[in-house]
Amino acid sequence: MPVAASAIYFLNLRGDVLINRLYRDDVGGNMVDAFRTHIMQTKELGTCPVRQIGGCSFLYMRISNVYIVIVVSSNANVACAFKFVVEAVNLFKSYFGGQFDEDAIRNNFVLIYELLDEIMDFGYPQNLSPEILKLYITQEGVRSPFSSKPADKPVPNATLQVTGAVGWRREGLVYKKNEVFLDIVESVNLLMSSKGSVLRCDVTGKILMKCFLSGMPDLKLGLNDKIGLEKESQLKARPAKSGKTIELDDVTFHQCVNLTRFNSEKTVSFVPPDGEFELMKYRITEGVNLPFRVLPTIKELGRTRMEVNVKVKSVFGAKMFALGVVIKIPVPKQTAKTSFQVTSGRAKYNPSIDSLVWKIRKFPGQTESTLSAEVELISTMGEKKSSTRPPIQMEFQVFVNLLLIVCY
Repeated sequence: MPVAASAIYFLNLRGDVLINRLYRDDVGGNMVDAFRTHIMQTKELGTCPVRQIGGCSFLYMRISNVYIVIVVSSNANVACAFKFVVEAVNLFKSYFGGQFDEDAIRNNFVLIYELLDEIMDFGYPQNLSPEILKLYITQEGVRSPFSSKPADKPVPNATLQVTGAVGWRREGLVYKKNEVFLDIVESVNLLMSSKGSVLRCDVTGKILMKCFLSGMPDLKLGLNDKIGLEKESQLKARPAKSGKTIELDDVTFHQCVNLTRFNSEKTVSFVPPDGEFELMKYRITEGVNLPFRVLPTIKELGRTRMEVNVKVKSVFGAKMFALGVVIKIPVPKQTAKTSFQVTSGRAKYNPSIDSLVWKIRKFPGQTESTLSAEVELISTMGEKKSSTRPPIQMEFQVFVNLLLIVCY
């Protein structure tokens, strides 16, 4: 179910109404008083972004020094409501030169009212694309003197984008050189025991693209999705290939992707927007190949000395490499002095986070590096307590060379 918002309010940090818009008559105009009394004055703003007071639900988010509050009287889609708020703020920033705060709202009352009428109709979200709205709402907002973002030029040929199926790309684009750039950015969240067994592991990733193509190209991107390949093999009555597939748990696409073709063919087919955009996001929880293995050995030599040995092995391909590798090894708070020996990179003790920080600028694949450290501790008079050992943290970026063939 969509948002079906009854009203939307913009409040400052004191709770004063800067601007509001009522879309339905099922709530009163004084509903903001309930939000101010039961939530703002009780200092419960940071506890939960969704609150129910009486028969209404208040969905609110703070952007800079402004609270945006959506009031609904029925069971609405909360995720859709917050997505609407984020997209609306991005729209306002595009008109206000990248700024969105109390001053920007006060300087652009008329423009905001006009935009609120366009982006929501009877409580249901409509088109929030800045490129399309600027085609027929050509009024420029009052920009902050601190804004350095140049004004966006209006794009011609509004009819196709407003009424046609491709609202994210305009016609008539011509480039002397057609180029497509694709980046895959993955974040690995891994928790491993001291014995080397994996306790928890998941990967969240996104595919970023930058397109400079002429005309209206129809691009296709194939995925080695396990479920999709198994379904395809069943349809073609042949065994599915194993060992080179992944199972995507959660996938979200840009609006340009043809979902019907993806469900039937498991092929990402799309007419890309011009410039840079995020094609898709995904999450993986099974079949994750660990890029590194960390093997720590920590010995306590009496009450005032420790030996720390850490070996890091890269298990990805030899043609790949990792940049910006940072390993944080926790040590006791009473650490007084440290000395290091590393085979690559640099290491130092950071007392603010009670950790040994080992930095390696470039880490090739199928190699290993070691760190040996002696840690001297401050002697304490009290009885020795068993110290807790937080997990070792590791940050890195792995780069892969990809070949993308585009046919259109």
